[in-house]
Amino acid sequence: MARRAMLCFVPELSTANAVTAVPAAASNHALRHFEALLAYETDCWDVHQALDLPDPGFVLLDVRSPELFAAGHLPGAINLPHRRINQRKLEPCGPDVLFVVYCAGPHCNGADKAAVRLAQLGRPVKKMIGGIEGWKDEGFSLETGLQ
Repeated sequence: MARRAMLCFVPELSTANAVTAVPAAASNHALRHFEALLAYETDCWDVHQALDLPDPGFVLLDVRSPELFAAGHLPGAINLPHRRINQRKLEPCGPDVLFVVYCAGPHCNGADKAAVRLAQLGRPVKKMIGGIEGWKDEGFSLETGLQ
């Protein structure tokens, strides 16, 4: 059966598959889930657009090693490996400053570890999904060198 270019094409005969075997959540549950998700995460495109503003409204933390940071990082990022995050290093920033953290990409959980640590310290935090790999996939440029 040829697919028609329609927004809501539904085949006449539906067969069970891995997508449809588990029913979708009720719309009101899905709404709460996805709204909550946006409170925890941002993406490369939104970060890129915000960095073009005079004040993006957040501090961008690259939580990878100094060597990886020097090889290429997002413009304006500060390097603070997730294992080195502590209250003393955050003192220059006010208590309500939002931190956006990123690491290598979806295959890395360094940004998650950094987000946990920042949240434990009572700091607002979001993770930039995709990390460096997502940034490069969007075609955005990197800076090199140390801070």
